[in-house]
Amino acid sequence: MAKKQRKYIFVVGGVLSGVGKGVATASLGAIFSAKGFRVTALKADPYINVDAGTMNPIEHGEVFVTDDGDETDQDIGNYERFLNADLGSVNYMTTGRVYLSVIEDERSMKYKGRCVQVVPDVPNEIIRRIEEAAQKRDADITTIEIGGTVGEYENILFLEAVRMMKLKSPGDVAVVLVSYLPVPSHLGEMKTKPTQHASRALNSAGIAADIIIARGPSELDRPRREKLAIFCGVRPENCISAPDVASIYEVPLKFEEQETGNNLLKILGLKRRSSNLKQWQDLVKKIHSAEKQVNIAVVGKYFGTGKYTLSDSYISVIEAVKHAAWHHGAKPVMDWIDSEAYESNSELVHDLSAYSGIIVPGGFGHRGVEGIIQAIRLAREKKIPYFGLCYGMQLASIEFARNVLGKHQANTVEIDPKTPYPIIHINPRQAKNVRENRYGGTMRLGAYDCALKKGSWTRKAYGSDKISERHRHRYEFNNEYREMVDHAGLRIVGVNPETDLVEIVELKDHPFFVGTQFHPEFKSRPMNPHPLFLAFVHAAMKRG
Repeated sequence: MAKKQRKYIFVVGGVLSGVGKGVATASLGAIFSAKGFRVTALKADPYINVDAGTMNPIEHGEVFVTDDGDETDQDIGNYERFLNADLGSVNYMTTGRVYLSVIEDERSMKYKGRCVQVVPDVPNEIIRRIEEAAQKRDADITTIEIGGTVGEYENILFLEAVRMMKLKSPGDVAVVLVSYLPVPSHLGEMKTKPTQHASRALNSAGIAADIIIARGPSELDRPRREKLAIFCGVRPENCISAPDVASIYEVPLKFEEQETGNNLLKILGLKRRSSNLKQWQDLVKKIHSAEKQVNIAVVGKYFGTGKYTLSDSYISVIEAVKHAAWHHGAKPVMDWIDSEAYESNSELVHDLSAYSGIIVPGGFGHRGVEGIIQAIRLAREKKIPYFGLCYGMQLASIEFARNVLGKHQANTVEIDPKTPYPIIHINPRQAKNVRENRYGGTMRLGAYDCALKKGSWTRKAYGSDKISERHRHRYEFNNEYREMVDHAGLRIVGVNPETDLVEIVELKDHPFFVGTQFHPEFKSRPMNPHPLFLAFVHAAMKRG
């Protein structure tokens, strides 16, 4: 049987970070999937961290968790949403992870005593990982996003791996440069010079771009396209316009209009194919036709970075709300509320009454917690639809214990180790990790089963007695308080059947008040919204 000829498309960035490489990578994958190819996607992060779990979300954005428990970059979430596929640890690598493998191989004599060198041994490990992912997913086409921008020291070894793969199999590798073309306000003209410099920086690594995706505030016009072609050595039809759009889900259609997928197939020596993008077309129509507005307050603690707000800390939550709202024909409007504001002025919490629904997403630590608890109390008492995710479920349980059960010192041991009412305590399996300062990759991570109670909101929403959802936490609901809380009205409606750990709480006599220990946002897809987000948004729309 002939060996399958796999194709690889590398996506690199120029000029600035956050230019849209992840969405471009995901969109290319969606196009090739729509052409009938088997596709997978990888992210190569240039950080020394072994995974994204120890990275500050304010600096790096959301930590996305896969079914197999890997803590990855948020772009893995984009890949899953666009490809409608579950990815895993094989689809993610960091510089730290690659170096760790090389060092472990050296320690176990896999190099048979020879000198281990940065080049070629580190790039070879990168290539091995790429090929392993392609083989494991049986992919015809594998897209690989290289983090950072060309010209940085951090990603040079990943670029060296690209060069080596291209040299070995030039017909099987294509390179896409996603670069930014600014339009300075004092000039009013789109400038190509930064992208020219990015292209030359890529050339200095021994790589030439096959396609340039020109990101910018407006369309790429013919003069700029011709200039990029001349100075960057790319055919004019391979200079792809990628202006700002209302929704990232328009990007596959934007690329398809310019034959981006077929142009790449030609570069890779494959025959052109038509694309079935009807699902994407229907989704975009639904997005643009949404009229009724639903206002959601996201009360959290990972928003501020200097004078700016970084909503990427909760990107999967944002997308899950969008998916559900569009499904219901609504236009979602989300406001980011820093919970610390309520701690300095408790009267401000009443402003939340103007919203259709309140979400408290995941988090760690004590900062802003008392403000979040004030927000939860308002949602409970004023019957505002509430959805608590992970920490949002734990804090909802604490609020209930304090203000309904009268246990005013109730807390999580994460905040107050000496609380007389530890409603949330540390998972016994995690206590040793904390004592020994073993934090990286040691939380309760990945997919776990949950059995649902009949007659509950969540059982009705899922339409199933048993589900599987993704987790990322060390602390758990303390089962010593389970019967007391449930009897008082905060029902325990979801538990893990193997460990009897509490997974879902739900308030009786409330339009929608649900807290989940897991992160349902990780499994929401644009074409298949998550059932709990659908139920939450529906309740919020009824509130108006």
